[in-house]
Amino acid sequence: MAVKVLVVDDHDIIKHGLQSVFKDSGIRVCGEASSADEAVRQAKKLKPDVILLDVLLEAGDSLDAVKRLRSAAPDAKVVMLSAFDNPTYVARAVSAGAHDYLLKTATRTELIAAVTGAGTGAPPSRSGELKRMATSMAKRDPSIGGGISLTPRETQVLRQIAMGLSNQEIADSLEISVETVKEHVQSVLRKTSLHDRTQAAVWALRQGIA
Repeated sequence: MAVKVLVVDDHDIIKHGLQSVFKDSGIRVCGEASSADEAVRQAKKLKPDVILLDVLLEAGDSLDAVKRLRSAAPDAKVVMLSAFDNPTYVARAVSAGAHDYLLKTATRTELIAAVTGAGTGAPPSRSGELKRMATSMAKRDPSIGGGISLTPRETQVLRQIAMGLSNQEIADSLEISVETVKEHVQSVLRKTSLHDRTQAAVWALRQGIA
C-alpha cells in the first residue's frame, strides 16, 4: 500500500519537483497546500500518512503549525523539509513533535527512505537532522531542569544559541570575545549534561528560557 503524503510548500516548483521525486517510489502525493491553514484543512480531509512541511511559509510560521497538524491528523507523521540547517528550527521542530527534519539538499533516495519510514512507523531517518538528537536525548530527558543553575551571562548566551546565532554573532551582540562565548557554551553544556548546541537550544525552549 502506498504511503500517502500531503505536501505543504508555497513554491509551486518544489511541489512539482516532489511529485517527480516520488514517482514510482511507493509514495503517493494525496494533496498539496501552500499555507498552514490550508494544510490543516487538507490534513483533516485527506488523513495522510505523512505531512511533508516546509519550515518557512510566506503566510506564516509552519513550525507553529506542527501541533495543529498533529491534532488535525493524529495518525500522520510530520516531516519538516528545510533549506536551513538552523539549530533553532531543529529544536523547535523537536519541541512541537515533528517526526523528522530533512534538508532540501537530501538525495532522492534519502528523501524517499525518510518519508517511507515515517509513513510505516520507523524512527527518524539516518539522513535526517533529528536522528542524532533523538538517540542522545533518549538517554536524558532534557525537559527536566534538575535544579540546574546558570549564571545571567550563561543564560544570555543560551538564549542566543536558541535563536540560531553563531559564536561570533553572540560575541558581537554581547560585546565579549569569541573565546569567552566558547567558554560559556562549554559551561552550559557541562551543567546541563547536553552534547551540543542543538540539544541546548531544545532544552532552552522547553525550559522557557528562549
